Amino acid sequence: MEFPKLKNRFVLAPMADVTNLPFRLLCREYGASLASTEQINAFAFTKSNKLNIEKAKTCEQDRPLAFQLSGADGIIMLKAAKKNKNYDILDINMGCPSKKIVKQGFGAALLNEKQKIKRMMKLLTKNLKVPVTVKMRSGFKKDEAVEIAKTLEKAGVSAITLHARTQYQKYSGSADWSTIKKMKEAVKIPIIGNGDVTSPEKAYEMLEKTGCDYVMIGRAAIKNPSIFKQCIDYGKYKIYDAPDEIKMLKRYVELCKEHECETNLKFIASSFLKGKNGAARARDKIARAKSDEEVVEIFNSFLNKA
Repeated sequence: MEFPKLKNRFVLAPMADVTNLPFRLLCREYGASLASTEQINAFAFTKSNKLNIEKAKTCEQDRPLAFQLSGADGIIMLKAAKKNKNYDILDINMGCPSKKIVKQGFGAALLNEKQKIKRMMKLLTKNLKVPVTVKMRSGFKKDEAVEIAKTLEKAGVSAITLHARTQYQKYSGSADWSTIKKMKEAVKIPIIGNGDVTSPEKAYEMLEKTGCDYVMIGRAAIKNPSIFKQCIDYGKYKIYDAPDEIKMLKRYVELCKEHECETNLKFIASSFLKGKNGAARARDKIARAKSDEEVVEIFNSFLNKA
């Protein structure tokens, strides 16, 4: 099934404990053309695990939405995919490098089992009525990604997101964008580039250097959800506005209340302050705050004095 054409080329990465419904909606309000649930354990979802059901929570404004599953059993993944009715794309996690995930045979561990992932993806693509995509890493070793991409394309996968680091790199070192370019040249399906996109300038540099169809932004969006609007504005005008952190945090709190979701506010507020001169003390106060109201007060006080 064909991958949908998105309204722009900048998409939000799935991130554990970050991309809940309110955060996805906030990024969408700033222009993100696609968002994903955080990684959801397929087996736990089939058993109606409360935490994983909450991770899949969505609404009408949260579209198009990718439902990201992790697991190593194609039949269980198919059951989980069919259990959830509220998504537009099924995304399979083949990129998570954490020891806990890899030890279970999930995430990046699947890249070591090419025949298995071929069978798994064929099962999913033939039995679902939505596009099936994969988010993967460059492999366990260099130069594996292109052959894996060809295997996935033959299995019916509609698009591939490549985080251009190996499993062993985790989040260290530099992403090798040349691997994205090689993958784009080797397959016909859309390729979404991911890794080291820290600014609008970097987003357009990735597009130019790799020829990828879309750019996925992860850690930079935690610090600055308005990066999607900045990318759009930079493409039109070669300039963009600085982020308004107070406005973004206020809107995030509103969205959490509106959709009755836990705020994770200490983490979000501290992320918005990361890298600012003199913010260490404010972040320490936020970590010790006893309520969301106190977090907002500390946050606003620091930025109004800055």
